Amino acid sequence: MTEEEVPGVGEAVHDKGQGRSGRVTGRVGPYLRVSPFGGGRAWDADPELIRRLTQDELLRELVAEANARNRQAT
Repeated sequence: MTEEEVPGVGEAVHDKGQGRSGRVTGRVGPYLRVSPFGGGRAWDADPELIRRLTQDELLRELVAEANARNRQAT
């Protein structure tokens, strides 16, 4: 993966190595720092195992995050 292909901060990604999705929040050495949707512990991801989420996948994640917030509020 070239530097231009590596997702930037704020982009929604899926980490094939972890089987999880989240947003890129920064870089730690050669790795991307990814925070899960809805909060939780961030992790370091190998850029070679990262792919950007499709619009459908992103929408699904955002709806799930909003639903989780609503469940916690009640």
